[in-house]
Amino acid sequence: MRVLVIEDERPIADFLVRGLREEGCSVEHAADGESGLHALQTGTWDVVLLDWWLPVIDGLTVLKRYREAGGATSILFLTARDAVSDRVRGLDGGADDYLCKPFSFDELLARMRSLVRRNERGSGSTLLQYHDVAVDLATHRVERAGKRLDLTAKEQMLLVFFLRHPGMVLSRTRIYEQVWDDRYDGLSNTLEVHVVELRRKLEAHGPRLIHTMRGRGYLFGDSDRPGESS
Repeated sequence: MRVLVIEDERPIADFLVRGLREEGCSVEHAADGESGLHALQTGTWDVVLLDWWLPVIDGLTVLKRYREAGGATSILFLTARDAVSDRVRGLDGGADDYLCKPFSFDELLARMRSLVRRNERGSGSTLLQYHDVAVDLATHRVERAGKRLDLTAKEQMLLVFFLRHPGMVLSRTRIYEQVWDDRYDGLSNTLEVHVVELRRKLEAHGPRLIHTMRGRGYLFGDSDRPGESS
């Protein structure tokens, strides 16, 4: 499950990020409304946990702007505003669910799973695809140009992360923390080794799709941007 947590209170954010990662979720955190809205608009998420009281842009405004722009990701308001009128405003503003603080973590997980099931019933698709590269998340089958690729578990997780962020420059730190669920120390070459091997398998059936951007990270997709290296 890909989860975005938009929460400015550090203890609550740390609790959510840690707990959700322990449950196997891929989690990112934004600490204010402006960065949260940017992450909402540029990333691919299964569920977003959104606080109401946020610096820069409040949560309700973030929600309304995202919905007005056509955003369809499931959003769960997680807030201390527990008045019925606030719940009505949140749900009418475009939230899919509303949970008041303090909350049970088990109930939060159950509500998140419910939202994901609702989305899956609506879409009916488990296929991630970019041009001729496809990953079926249900069967774990990976193909390029109709040819099946034999990937390790980490290589497949890395490819899935790239497929969910096509055309975006992803830092090594972000990739490592999401795919390996560990802090990147800047010294390990584990990521580079896996990228080289994934490239080799992909490029056996087509042109390069994983590009190294000098000093910035990696980009998945067609690239003619300056600053690209081999």
